[in-house]
Amino acid sequence: MFKEGLLKGKRILVTGGGTGLGKEMATHYASLGADIVICGRRLNVLEETADEIKSNHDVDVLAQSLDIRSPQDVDDFIDQIFATKPLDGLVNNAAGNFISPTKMLSPRGFDAIANIVFHGTFYVTHSVGRRWIEAGLKGNIISILATWVWTGSPYVVPSAMSKSAINAMTKSLAVEWGPYNIRVNAIAPGPFPTEGAWARLSPKGDLDNDSSYSAIPLGRVGEMSELQNLASFLMADGCDYLTGQTIAIDGAQYITGGGTFSGLSKLKDSDWEEIKSMIKSTNEKDKANRNT
Repeated sequence: MFKEGLLKGKRILVTGGGTGLGKEMATHYASLGADIVICGRRLNVLEETADEIKSNHDVDVLAQSLDIRSPQDVDDFIDQIFATKPLDGLVNNAAGNFISPTKMLSPRGFDAIANIVFHGTFYVTHSVGRRWIEAGLKGNIISILATWVWTGSPYVVPSAMSKSAINAMTKSLAVEWGPYNIRVNAIAPGPFPTEGAWARLSPKGDLDNDSSYSAIPLGRVGEMSELQNLASFLMADGCDYLTGQTIAIDGAQYITGGGTFSGLSKLKDSDWEEIKSMIKSTNEKDKANRNT
């Protein structure tokens, strides 16, 4: 779909770039010639992804662990990056999410999501954008949201609230930073199943059958190549007049009404207790992996 070397010479930071959608986008950017920086909380996973990208593409890849919930850590990290070579693009992909009835949600559970998606995304955006402005450099920001920024979504209220705030940030900064030649857009994917996210969003497989896709006019989940292509189009030169937009890529799902998790209203409290245990088990495994 794109000419060879489309992104050659660009340096792009992808937060949460070690797995899932972040890994897919970082890999595609590298295939088009971009140098890549990826960060996340699990250094071993980041290094594996970096080695994989470098083995397949002739580009520079920097991998470093980072907890974007800490503004000082974020600013120190961005400072280190710009000290070697400025960034040209930023993809705000790092996120956290799990399904839960809001009545069962604790303040700690709410903060676990909001501190990453809401606060962390702003910290990274602010740190990168400020340096572009100070240096007089053009820049390009893409945030990965979800279609519930328009519809809301039951059972993922912390994420829906936080991503809606980033949607507002996208529009606001497109106006405020437009005079500095900084573009700010967002992508709102529908269902693009990834192993890590789906373990928390569909632990019992409720979203993994054909009937759950009946509300999607195209009748299927998204393919990674489709998301990669949109992310690369927005990052490339050639559409510099496009800014302040959140673009849905969901097979027209959200237009039909409802959303990915609307069908979960049929679940009983006992079902939710079982799901809670399954999500807790997944989190404990991830924590163990981070400590190895």
